[in-house]
Amino acid sequence: MAVIPIAVRTAPASAQEESYPTPPEAMVHEGVPRGKVDGPFEFRSQLYPGTVREYWIYVPAQYDPAKPPCLMIVQDGMGRAGGWKIPTILDNLIHAGEVPVQLGIFVGHGSVPASNENAQPRFNRSFEYDGLGDRYARFLIEELLPEVRKSYEFSDNPNDRCLAGSSSGAICAFNAAWERPDAFRRVISTVGTYVGLRGGDQFPVLVRKTEPKPLRIFLQDGSNDLDIYGGSWWHANQAMLSALQFSGYDVKHVWGEGGH
Repeated sequence: MAVIPIAVRTAPASAQEESYPTPPEAMVHEGVPRGKVDGPFEFRSQLYPGTVREYWIYVPAQYDPAKPPCLMIVQDGMGRAGGWKIPTILDNLIHAGEVPVQLGIFVGHGSVPASNENAQPRFNRSFEYDGLGDRYARFLIEELLPEVRKSYEFSDNPNDRCLAGSSSGAICAFNAAWERPDAFRRVISTVGTYVGLRGGDQFPVLVRKTEPKPLRIFLQDGSNDLDIYGGSWWHANQAMLSALQFSGYDVKHVWGEGGH
């Protein structure tokens, strides 16, 4: 499964801004069959009790349930997938034969609804995304994917399944594939939060000390990314790249000067 050239937009903090023009793959072109985005659908998790979330399904024009497509799961829902122009990019790349036909699942983080009209909902994003362990991978495998499969077919081959995300969604994607490479083996990570919020700073050492797993990873970050109490995102992403290369992973990276 090819790496998707997502339309990453970051805001440089330096005076001299880099230019990130929209690539042709992220533009609508005449004659290219357009897929559809179904949803939003509401989902309530048992692994994250009390939470409610929404998800959307991208269905390519070439979708054939008799030929289960590859799968791309984007964290942070349609907000992230739309910002990256994933539906348009997949339309173009599938049509050009540069990537296989694939279904997209754009799933948001959970939130606990407000208890009354004067209260605010409690967002569960950092708890779900930034922590280590297999709970989020289990959420996908045991809860979300069976629900999606009631209406859509997709491949069971882990080499056909990509997890993608930005910031906390990026470490979430990597962590889920790290925990369950039997289910997911492709990762797209932009400005990943591999810092000390909920243990993500452990990953560079874990990657070095653990037998390599059959993952293919794309990393993106910029030198003006966040530098706060939890650590430096820029240094953390460089440490991740170094660790992945040291351990022999199939990894590609793009560095720039952008911010978070």
